[in-house]
Amino acid sequence: MKFIYSLQSEWLKTKRSAASWLCLIGGLFIPTIYLIAFLYKHKTIEGIDGKGAWMIHFGSLMTNMQMFLLPMGVILASSLITQMEFKNNTWKQLHTTPQSLTTIFLSKFTVIALMTAKFFLFFNLGIIISGLIPSLIFNGRMPEETFPWKFFIEENTYVFMACLPIIAIQFLISLQFKNFLVAIGIGLVGLIGTLIGLGNWDQLYVSPYSYVLANAQNINFGMNLHGSSIIYFSIIMLISYVLYIKKKEKG
Repeated sequence: MKFIYSLQSEWLKTKRSAASWLCLIGGLFIPTIYLIAFLYKHKTIEGIDGKGAWMIHFGSLMTNMQMFLLPMGVILASSLITQMEFKNNTWKQLHTTPQSLTTIFLSKFTVIALMTAKFFLFFNLGIIISGLIPSLIFNGRMPEETFPWKFFIEENTYVFMACLPIIAIQFLISLQFKNFLVAIGIGLVGLIGTLIGLGNWDQLYVSPYSYVLANAQNINFGMNLHGSSIIYFSIIMLISYVLYIKKKEKG
């Protein structure tokens, strides 16, 4: 129960925060661009390829999202949420509450994971809306193809798994450095460096930022990409937990 109360408390801190707005704006940004393009060109998703149009529409938007906006959004949201205590100078106050360090650590991470899921929710709503509105306007009906719920759920799960190493490394960095710009700077350098090395370096899997980019480009590094991302995530989280517990000055 203490974890639930701690989680509720951490979640309340994100209300009307920059991270919350980032999820909404970032999640709807690319679908809105596609919607405007469809309306301008008098085009519908059925004009993409007929059968499998929803899958093609989803794949096109998700690929563009994964190549920069999604990892950058995860970097910003993870850093913003973790750094809230530094910004408000409330780490010491938080550590005087009757909850263990483990509970604090897990609740903060869980909020970041939930915020990422919220981002995915807005993004998928945007995908659906950007596919429905042009069809209703230009064809006067819903798209004929049955909506592939199973495909959407599976693909979102895979992309979320690929994001986990980024969440973990930004969580670790943000817990160790008081300056918000340090966390963002390291994340941005890591992401840009990984983008440059994508397709040119066989050992790029050592970068936690590579998994979501590789997922977008169907690169598997000769391994199970999603299984490897879970293992990498687990290792980083274990290191982060040990460093947090042993850190003498926690804020």
